[in-house]
Amino acid sequence: MIPNVDKCVQICVTVCMKLSQYAKQQGISYRTALRWFRAGAIKGYQAPTGTIVVTEGEPPPATRPEKVAIYARVSSAEHKENLEWQAARLTEYCAARGYQIAQVVKEIASGANDSRPKLLTLLKDTATTRIVVEHRDRLTRFGFHYLQTLLEAQGRQVEVVNRAENDTEDLIADLVAIVYSFTARLYGQRRAKRKTERIAAELRGEVDSDAAC
Repeated sequence: MIPNVDKCVQICVTVCMKLSQYAKQQGISYRTALRWFRAGAIKGYQAPTGTIVVTEGEPPPATRPEKVAIYARVSSAEHKENLEWQAARLTEYCAARGYQIAQVVKEIASGANDSRPKLLTLLKDTATTRIVVEHRDRLTRFGFHYLQTLLEAQGRQVEVVNRAENDTEDLIADLVAIVYSFTARLYGQRRAKRKTERIAAELRGEVDSDAAC
């Protein structure tokens, strides 16, 4: 029987090389190649020594169409105007970068809240390859690196426009949300509300902390 010529050719062109060599050959960074490998876009295996060996010679099918989503967030409804400005700034940023925006997600919730429905829906959408946020804490107040690592393992990424610290007022709002959560467990919701309102006033400098004690 004469073997299938196309199959023989395919076997012959299959190349085994280190992931670092593959990345250099394809003109991409090692970090990008590693992300593609973990996402299953590059065929290969990891040797007992830890070395990753690529077993294909063609570029990975990771050139899937990029789907960019903007995520804007403020902590309370009184900052809704800022939410619109935030979304507008992100839209301008994406336009300047040449990104095609698939969706703009705007949410009003504390950055310390891990049950934000709009963000959870966005994170579950594996077709979204890039999430653009203005500040790291717009995505989450805590655990940013955990989310970033998990998204990168899926071949996705978070792009932070401004790495500077965010405004004090929003930080206070998130801190108050955390304090309320803990005091409600200790003292009940009614007493927790009074305590957190006093703490918030002290943080904003509206009352004398010594007098409030």
